[in-house]
Amino acid sequence: MTPYLIAIAVIGVVFVFPAWLAFRKEEREALAELQAAIDGGRHEPVSIRPWVDATKCMGSGACLLACPEHAVLQVIDGQAQLVNATACVGHGACASACPRGAIELVFGGEKRGVDLPQVGPDFQSNVPGLYIAGELGGMGLIANAVEQGRQAAKHALRRLPRNHRAHVDLLVVGAGPAGLAAGMAAQEAGKSVLVVEQDVFGGAIRHYPRQKLVMSRAWQLPGQKKVRGGTLSKEELVALLSAMVEASGLPIHEQERVDAVESTEGGTFLVTTTERTVHAARVILAVGRRGTPRTLDVPGEDREKVAYRLLEPEQFEHRHVLVVGGGDSAVEAVIQLGEQEGCRPTLSYRKDRIVRPKLKNQQRLQAAVDAGRVELLLGSTVQDIGADRVRLDAGDASVVLPNDAVLVFAGGVLPTKFLQAAGIDLERHFGKRIERLPSDSV
Repeated sequence: MTPYLIAIAVIGVVFVFPAWLAFRKEEREALAELQAAIDGGRHEPVSIRPWVDATKCMGSGACLLACPEHAVLQVIDGQAQLVNATACVGHGACASACPRGAIELVFGGEKRGVDLPQVGPDFQSNVPGLYIAGELGGMGLIANAVEQGRQAAKHALRRLPRNHRAHVDLLVVGAGPAGLAAGMAAQEAGKSVLVVEQDVFGGAIRHYPRQKLVMSRAWQLPGQKKVRGGTLSKEELVALLSAMVEASGLPIHEQERVDAVESTEGGTFLVTTTERTVHAARVILAVGRRGTPRTLDVPGEDREKVAYRLLEPEQFEHRHVLVVGGGDSAVEAVIQLGEQEGCRPTLSYRKDRIVRPKLKNQQRLQAAVDAGRVELLLGSTVQDIGADRVRLDAGDASVVLPNDAVLVFAGGVLPTKFLQAAGIDLERHFGKRIERLPSDSV
């Protein structure tokens, strides 16, 4: 054998063969993870997810390395495949990193659809001059919402009617990250702007439990300092936003709900709130999908002890608490309650298994159940809420639990009537397949 062939053989034995073995091991692990997701019901996404074009994917693995969650995509049979849909939070880093442009973010799965307003690539709805950004458009991640708000404002202001006589150039509905970004972008462009918020600025962040950790990649509100990616507590994040709002002088009208947005013949808008009617040249809707919580519609739900968010777990020490829901918010809440002294929380969910939360939350929940800190009541629905008891239907049995508080995490109701009254068309997304919803689908 010649020295050249010997060198090739050595390279193959020392480098190529071990790399091939490592690749095969990773692929077997990915297949096992995919099967576990299918068996656990985590393969059907509940919101946003990456879609891979098999005709373009070359299996480089760049998407895997770019994903901050490190578990959404895996390379199987030489191509990237969705393995853990529930872990995706819409960073979009995988799509940006793909050298072939084979990945795009889509909403919903083949069986489970997601309802969204119709929005173009410039964030304009089917109503000219009316734009949508942030969670309402499907993007709840802080960095993505901020960028959407900035882009929506840029496009909206670029198309301002000449010599309009509106009170403001831009009216923004909602003061979460997307709304704040839109408002500050308008300020930076030297345009008049008004932000209207039915609660207080901060959006859904204000509803997080105390000391909840929020992860995000780097983001920057227009005209403000850049916030590096990483983890911040709810309190740190609110303090950051407060400082930025104060520094910008952005006019925010809090505790003022927008009831209607009506187009005028001149292409501008009359926005009716609980306090006034504002004539705006352009409007951006940056409201959250969870602004109106979904209720249980059972007797006793109007009692004061029923709430739809958990802000201070400590107030539930030595109390019996029922948490209703099967998503991340419900699971995180019941876990936190189980850590409070003397608290006895029960998680009720209508299905026979919990599959919607992220895998880490599912594992934390199981650990809390195994440790006796949380009771799990699957396949159950609340029938009525009494003063000190709650009755549930658990299949063939009726269960009565002592109860001091009920926390409902059943998701939010899309403001369908409000959107349709403004003329906005709604769509149901099944990944790449999109169906237009009829106007009477309220």
